[in-house]
Amino acid sequence: MNDRLRTAMSQRGLSVQALAEACAVDPKTVERWLSKSRVPHRQYRWVAANLLGSDETYLWPAIVDQQQHRRKVESISELVRLYPNRAAMSLQAWQTLINESAEAIDVLVYSGTFFSQMPNISRILEARCRMGVRIRICFGDPGCDAVARRDEEEGLEGTLSSKIRAARTYFRSIMSVEGCEVRLHQTTLYNSIFRFDDNLLANPHVWGHPASMNPLLHFRRVDPTTAGLFDHYRDSFEAVWGSAAPWAPISGRIQDAAN
Repeated sequence: MNDRLRTAMSQRGLSVQALAEACAVDPKTVERWLSKSRVPHRQYRWVAANLLGSDETYLWPAIVDQQQHRRKVESISELVRLYPNRAAMSLQAWQTLINESAEAIDVLVYSGTFFSQMPNISRILEARCRMGVRIRICFGDPGCDAVARRDEEEGLEGTLSSKIRAARTYFRSIMSVEGCEVRLHQTTLYNSIFRFDDNLLANPHVWGHPASMNPLLHFRRVDPTTAGLFDHYRDSFEAVWGSAAPWAPISGRIQDAAN
């Protein structure tokens, strides 16, 4: 029972019928506000509070809890930042995520040229790996249909496969380091994914545009016990990784998965 609302109505000499008419609702609705402590929609709360000369949070204290809950939810949102394009995230921000990783670094791309060409990337990854960080990098298989199709869609004139082969050469030196693995996938990618412990960057692929021109979403896992957006993208990485083939040295060279 809402005693505060009933008392305010009594003090103002306002009947159930009068309040119902003022709010343009059925009198039974007002009765539910009184007898069942139902919280009205915002528009009705404002009318009633103004009519009764009271604050809506006094008449319906439950909305304070609702507001606090909403603020709490907002404060633990997994989306940290939305960049208009991948280039909008600074090199320093990328390097910070890499250098602060203590458990896992996962990369899922077709060529990921920008990542491969970060200053001293192989040396940095090797150092992280030797400190116990598991590193998994998954490139597109340059000989697969998915890569050929993406090349055509982006108008790359047959260069994507060459970009992949060039990009992976940056990681030859860490192939022998325990805890570091490179694989080749043959899937159609809808997002490039970069995971650094509990931080994950998803770079959506928009038809006809290179990944660098598309938005970049930065997620941070908040509650490991609850599946959220971080887990959604991480599971996508795991699915592709599970179907990818190891990229291994053969006679001083690294062969494609299709060979």
